[in-house]
Amino acid sequence: MEYVQERVATLHDFDGARPDAPTDRAAVVVPMTDRDHASLAAERVLSTLEAVSPARVVVPLRADEAAAPAVAAWLDGFDLNTEVVWCDGPRLADLLGEAGLNGTRGKGRDVWLALGLAAESAYVAIHDADATTYSPAHVPRLLFPLDHGYQFSKGYYARVENGRLYGRLFRLLYRPLVRALAEAHPEASVLSYLGAFRYALAGEFAATSDLARSLRVQRGWGLEVGTLGDAYAAAGFDGSAQVDLGRHEHDHRAVSGPAGLSTMSEEVAGALLRAVAENGPTPEYETLPGRYETAARSLVDSYAADAAFNGLSYDRDDELTQVEEYVDSVTPPGEDERLPAWSDAPIAPAEVREAATADLEAIR
Repeated sequence: MEYVQERVATLHDFDGARPDAPTDRAAVVVPMTDRDHASLAAERVLSTLEAVSPARVVVPLRADEAAAPAVAAWLDGFDLNTEVVWCDGPRLADLLGEAGLNGTRGKGRDVWLALGLAAESAYVAIHDADATTYSPAHVPRLLFPLDHGYQFSKGYYARVENGRLYGRLFRLLYRPLVRALAEAHPEASVLSYLGAFRYALAGEFAATSDLARSLRVQRGWGLEVGTLGDAYAAAGFDGSAQVDLGRHEHDHRAVSGPAGLSTMSEEVAGALLRAVAENGPTPEYETLPGRYETAARSLVDSYAADAAFNGLSYDRDDELTQVEEYVDSVTPPGEDERLPAWSDAPIAPAEVREAATADLEAIR
């Protein structure tokens, strides 16, 4: 057990903390796909939320026309004030197209659609539906800082399961890339901020409604990193906190494949480098891949020692192979496809609600 404070306020779980929190003024966003339908993890998340009793639960649902009605009916069975936003209907597509907001579809785009509606509440908490260790303390912990002077709250936890270290994209891409950038630009406060979060790629975070409406959301896997960049600009060190969510287990991804870690690494690295460039120095891209690889190899040595210290299995060669794959992601970010902040979006959340509701009613 430790009580170290980072550059952002770090709230620890010393003994099963479940603090008083404004759940009655909060909306919880739980993005889902049709594969989450009736899964054991999603069942646990939703049934646990029943005990938490948030004011609202907003579920952005990515599913085809054949699957969406059954998922929506299943969600109706929980004792929650749930609003389902079907993200794949024709009316919603037309609305977005007319506003020039069509484009890549992914988790971030789904969350953005729900975020405008969720920000009608004073506080917004966001988390995934695949945690097999989901606890009724998670949402109160995320919300607690928002009722105590902070605008942004991020969850953290150790990814240790089945006798080995996980969290590979964070350990092998994000952390060494931030380290390499910070070594070249020690004066850049944005890099101190990005390096202060113990698990920056966690999908669990919370924000005040004002900050939530200011987020320019990445459409895909860069969601979490892009959120940190906007939180730095809006809340800074003094307005940000991170909270210990304790033991946390969820799905693991393969390295290769269309939804694998290699594909995700491109979007995560792009979002990270864009956040740095917007809030600090322009990275020296010609030398950055080599400096990243040096930092990553040094961290692999540390992970190997940590795993051995704890009697965990550790495949050093496999980790280094992943580093070599991630090097290709360390390039200047491509075209900025972020969705606009809801505070100045060309459409209103009410229009999203109307279109998504009509689409779902038409197929139910």
